[in-house]
Amino acid sequence: MRTNLLSLVAAIALVPAAADAATPIAGRWLTEEKTAVVTIAPCGTSTCGRITRLLKGPPSGPPVDSSNPDPKLRDRPIEGLVILTGFTDGGSDWRGRIYDPKSGKTYKSILKHEGDGSLKVQGCIAFFCRTQRWTPAR
Repeated sequence: MRTNLLSLVAAIALVPAAADAATPIAGRWLTEEKTAVVTIAPCGTSTCGRITRLLKGPPSGPPVDSSNPDPKLRDRPIEGLVILTGFTDGGSDWRGRIYDPKSGKTYKSILKHEGDGSLKVQGCIAFFCRTQRWTPAR
């Protein structure tokens, strides 16, 4: 009887682990400023996202990654640029890194699919986070 009780407790303990998976974030997302579409998809063992379409660009031509700290990368186009890297399922959210081409900086990031269908995107330094809401792209 004791063995059956231990087996039952062990089985119950495993059930919440399966329910703790974050809602999938793969898809095409329109940034909060409505200037770009970011496509999020699996890449290797993690999930990443790239700017797949620019909706507003300067009249001078396609923008490049001019603020990148690495001078060798400053001429690469923004369209096609990977900005979300190393995202893994954190249970209730996805955690990885986000690159901001405007500043040339990379931040810890948390992504969470919200109940209204939007994607909550946070870039953080220590405990200070900046939040945006991305909406599904059509």
